[in-house]
Amino acid sequence: MTQEEQDRLARLEKAREMGVNPYPSKGERTHMTKEFLSDFELNETSGKSITVNGRIRLLRKHGGLTFVQLQDESGMLQLVVRKDELGEELYEQFHTLVDVGDFFEATGTAFLTRKEHQSLLTLSYRLLAKTILPLPEKWHGITDIEMRLRKRYLDLIMNEDVRERMYKRSKIITSIRDLLDGKDFTEVETPTLQPVYGGGFARPFTTHHNALDADFYLRISDEMYLKRLLVGGMEKVYEITKVFRNEGIDTSHNPEFTMFEAQVAYENFEYGMDLFEEIFENASLRANGSTQIEHEEVTIEIARPWKRIRLIDSVEELGGLPASTWDDLESAKAALSEKLTDKARKELDRIKSTGELMAFAFEEIVEDKLIQPTLVYDYPVEVSPLAKRSVDDPRFTERFEAFALGSEIGNNYSELNDPVDLEQRFMQEKDKEAAGFDEAHQTDHAYLEAIKHGMPPACGLGIGVDRMVMLLTGAKNIKEVILFPTLRPENRDE
Repeated sequence: MTQEEQDRLARLEKAREMGVNPYPSKGERTHMTKEFLSDFELNETSGKSITVNGRIRLLRKHGGLTFVQLQDESGMLQLVVRKDELGEELYEQFHTLVDVGDFFEATGTAFLTRKEHQSLLTLSYRLLAKTILPLPEKWHGITDIEMRLRKRYLDLIMNEDVRERMYKRSKIITSIRDLLDGKDFTEVETPTLQPVYGGGFARPFTTHHNALDADFYLRISDEMYLKRLLVGGMEKVYEITKVFRNEGIDTSHNPEFTMFEAQVAYENFEYGMDLFEEIFENASLRANGSTQIEHEEVTIEIARPWKRIRLIDSVEELGGLPASTWDDLESAKAALSEKLTDKARKELDRIKSTGELMAFAFEEIVEDKLIQPTLVYDYPVEVSPLAKRSVDDPRFTERFEAFALGSEIGNNYSELNDPVDLEQRFMQEKDKEAAGFDEAHQTDHAYLEAIKHGMPPACGLGIGVDRMVMLLTGAKNIKEVILFPTLRPENRDE
């Protein structure tokens, strides 16, 4: 125990000896800081009693006068504590019991200091919660990034930009709900524990249900259940939920992340493109009041319309491989090999079709070049097991993915509702799994049975909410937009 902690514990005990309750059950408040300051002139002229609550961030004593910086959720307020106003006993008690970091209640009147600083002249006070551990030093804060993430509560106290980003995240998610609710969508909830995982290419987390003596998976997507609702007659559904993928952690991946997924009956992926753009533009305006976002030296423009390009054309335009490259698998591998790193080149042996190869080429030599928001469409059928084939070219599907700053932010398509075709695709995925592709899509027999009862034509829409927040707030790392990101457990015994 540090000396600071011992001193604070002593003050806590002193408070109890003096009959002061250091942890009352509630605070009494008439004004938030922002409200008090915005109506300061009215508060000052009225002379009425005002009560504020918050955390003490700074104490500065000058003889019989003490200045206090009090912080609540809306901002910072200066309190002026005077011995001649409180009386000597209460003033000394204040300095005997109160520390920086304590939660505090002050009642008084609006007061303009000689330096014209808007303040609250404190006439009475109350301790709301005594702190035992001090806050990090104000001017240096927390410089260790891992400590910031592990102790996010301190990060939120010390760093205004962190708090602001989290408030923007809330506004972004609310904007999605408001937009879709206005379009008569229904928000639903689907299972987190699933007997078959599906709706994406990913390794799942596995758990065991003791009462049923059965293994379940934490969902990697909610897509397969939303489409069951279309079979059941619901036509516009969406969900904003946590999904889980047992994969690596980097600047754009966290094993537990937030997914927005929607299904719309009687529409196709072109409707999805329009809605996708509208969701992002609306969210940016709600959170930022603008459609332009600064990312270091790059200004991202979120306003509609976004650039749209076929995947095969993007590989030619940005990757330098013409469409004729994909006529023969082996010659295509040879052409692509020259553009790959040694690590990526090792992946070529496992690829057995030109469609998979084309998608791999896009990921390796095109994706990181897509800085401004871009919709890439017409994905090869081999990498799109749940998407409807293109009418114009059956090698491709009516699927698009959205990209910005070189990273995917959404996956969307016209849903495959032909159960015969779907069953064949599931069989092909089984072959891929047997060949060693451990992220192959699983065969969901219950879902297959459901769409044999008939599913209307539909558009599916999926957005990675965390990456969306990164894009719209200028964050560089996905951990910066998740309040409590996944971290390696601390070894307390070391």
